[in-house]
Amino acid sequence: MTDLHPFIAGLPKAELHVHHVGSASPRIVSELAARHPDSKVPTDPAALAEYFTFTDFAHFIEVYLSVVDLVRTPEDVRLLTFEVARDMARQNIRYAELTITPFSSTRRGIPEQGFMEAIEDARKAAEAELGVVLRWCFDIPGEAGLDAAEETARLAVDLHPDGLVSFGLGGPEIGVPRPQFKPYFDRAIAAGLHSVPHAGETTGPGTVWDALHDLRAERIGHGTSAPQDPELLAHLAERRIALEVCPTSNIATRAVATLDEHPIREMVEAGVLVTINSDDPPMFGTDLNSEYAVAARLLGLDERGVAALAKNAVEASFLDSAGKSRIASEIDVYTEQWLAK
Repeated sequence: MTDLHPFIAGLPKAELHVHHVGSASPRIVSELAARHPDSKVPTDPAALAEYFTFTDFAHFIEVYLSVVDLVRTPEDVRLLTFEVARDMARQNIRYAELTITPFSSTRRGIPEQGFMEAIEDARKAAEAELGVVLRWCFDIPGEAGLDAAEETARLAVDLHPDGLVSFGLGGPEIGVPRPQFKPYFDRAIAAGLHSVPHAGETTGPGTVWDALHDLRAERIGHGTSAPQDPELLAHLAERRIALEVCPTSNIATRAVATLDEHPIREMVEAGVLVTINSDDPPMFGTDLNSEYAVAARLLGLDERGVAALAKNAVEASFLDSAGKSRIASEIDVYTEQWLAK
């Protein structure tokens, strides 16, 4: 098979499932750790690779939260956000919906208005200086319970920064049933936000059904277990409800045993709108370009197939129609020019 890495590296892309703190590069994590020496997070970038080796999903959450604890001031928030965009620009990511968990920051003492100003300042600078368009998904950290849901909904609805487009639910699924979050999603949807909860990653397809019925999900984060239920796959395909697939993440958190066992092919063969994403890329030793290469291998794609996969993310995004047309056209032009070489 042709080496697709050079093609993928230059391909214009959109990303829909990538976490704010989880996108912090080793350089930024080590800089934040040095600012806050009471943390157990290593300051040596080389030591972070070992620190970011997870035994299971619960251990991943533990490590993730230790990095969250490094973000303590609006200046930390602004630095992190802009540097994430810089890493995206290097990968030719034109548009990204970054999942942000404001509750994790405001409960650590960052003033809510200062937090909003920091992410918005970074968003505007990223678009002006790097050509990366960022939008926000505010998500509930499920492990923190209904108090966190209430606070996240309040911050989203009452403060509603300009870049905010969607409302999500992350964290562990086991022991955190989706239906209890219905009132908070109802409130966010009424305020004009889209519903994009995680579901069916470490639990079965019943969790995805709950997200669809109770949380009115328009996209599903992960949905790894969906192929276990053919009726669910048919429903997702018919309604064009996209799955935000993150292959390497699913292996790192032990949601899937090996890449060759990943159910992405079953999803695609069922006609589901599949998008490729990196989730928490530095923590998982990956980036979006690498995830496209993985998906291309698992699906047996050539350049046109990879380009079509990239256009899936554009279609499933919450970008306005003009923005979607612009990026889709960029993908087409790039692909034709590449193949004409």
